[in-house]
Amino acid sequence: MNNSKFNFGFDLFENFHDMCFILSHEGEILELNKTASDLSETDKNGINGKNFLDFIDISDRERFRLIFTDCLINSRTGNIFVKWNINNREFDLSISITPIVNKDNGTPDLLFILARDLTEQKRKEIDLLRFFTVAENTVNPLQITDITGKMVYVNKAFIQASGYTREELIGQNPRIFGSSKQSKKFWGKVWNTIKSGKAWFGEVENRKKGGEPFYTYLLISPILDNNGNVSAFFGIHRDLKEKRIMEKQLIHTQKMESIGTLAAGVAHEVGNPLASISALVQVVQRSTDDQFIKEKLELVKSQVTRISKIIRDLVDFSRPSNYELQLTDINQNVAEAIEIIKVGTKAKNINFKVSLNDKVPLLPLVADQIQQVFVNILLNAVDAILELNPPRQDCSILAKTDVSEDNVIITFEDDGVGISEDNITKIFEPFYTTKKEGRGTGLGLWVSYGIIKSFQGDIIVESTEGAGTLFKILLPIQP
Repeated sequence: MNNSKFNFGFDLFENFHDMCFILSHEGEILELNKTASDLSETDKNGINGKNFLDFIDISDRERFRLIFTDCLINSRTGNIFVKWNINNREFDLSISITPIVNKDNGTPDLLFILARDLTEQKRKEIDLLRFFTVAENTVNPLQITDITGKMVYVNKAFIQASGYTREELIGQNPRIFGSSKQSKKFWGKVWNTIKSGKAWFGEVENRKKGGEPFYTYLLISPILDNNGNVSAFFGIHRDLKEKRIMEKQLIHTQKMESIGTLAAGVAHEVGNPLASISALVQVVQRSTDDQFIKEKLELVKSQVTRISKIIRDLVDFSRPSNYELQLTDINQNVAEAIEIIKVGTKAKNINFKVSLNDKVPLLPLVADQIQQVFVNILLNAVDAILELNPPRQDCSILAKTDVSEDNVIITFEDDGVGISEDNITKIFEPFYTTKKEGRGTGLGLWVSYGIIKSFQGDIIVESTEGAGTLFKILLPIQP
């Protein structure tokens, strides 16, 4: 074939940015520009005369052949994405096939191929897709903001942690969930650090959409463009909720240990004088016939008895139990504790719902002590219901047992007045009570906590003020 009629015209594409080819009807390469030769690392003479289709990846070859044929038959341009293999190198190409029509007979003589190398773009797209997949599915909340601080991306973990929807966050400044715990001066220093191209990290407190605190360890890293200028900011949060809970538990445990040591000393120092007072009261009672004095002494005696009970509770908590462990039926213990509570007049209008799992195993416990825990919690539940104002007639207490792989789970749930967020951290402290004066010593839950801990268990409390309280006791199956 005489190719002289397109040689001059094709020279225009010699230094074109994209690869250019002239093909025959059969796909034979008749001409290629310098870009095609350079990218394929092949001398023009080494590729001329070869069939273009032979370099198309086998997976794309048939699709290319169909479009190639259609362009010849219908004299129209076709477009296709293919993989192109040459000299053990693979390219991702965007190919445009244009027929070169003979003006004399109106039929295509040759085909012009314009091939754009998308290999690097595809690689970046794959890298971006990988990053997006990792970012979207990581457990750590992630956010990206533009140079002005407006959020342009948040992952699923961030949406879940903040309580906002993606639509509510994109385009907003992160101050939307700020707690105002950190000052403007604090955030000013953070902003100056990251704008200078340096990373910042530290603990912050934010607020979820519902107002709950959200404690995280935040790392903000600048994103630099090709010129080294800051173009955006990448923030990653690590939830500190578990850390905060563990810190509170550690502080509480240390506090309980200190109070236990103090309790033993107080019990000894108060117990002896109290015994003397009790003996003197009894002597005076026997030596007088004055009715007024006897009444007052009886009042003193009742108060001495009350103090003695508090002292016994302190001693019981502060020293190791001498009771022997026996295999204990938790379901029976719960049922008996409920029957004890039902006897009291305060509980007569309360509906007790009981759900006992018959697969709960026997546990090595001190039956009297564990029943004391159940009774204490149930008494508190009854009192919480009685404190409702106005009172309700449809109140209930749920008692439930269940078993997991490692623990027996005992749950007591009431729909009483609930416990405020401020008070819930104090309920296991000795002498702390929200009840009216004379209605409680504040030792019941403290002693209960000590008993459960002595059995290597745990008590979890969940409460909403005005909506009720849930106590969950975990006892290990194999302590």
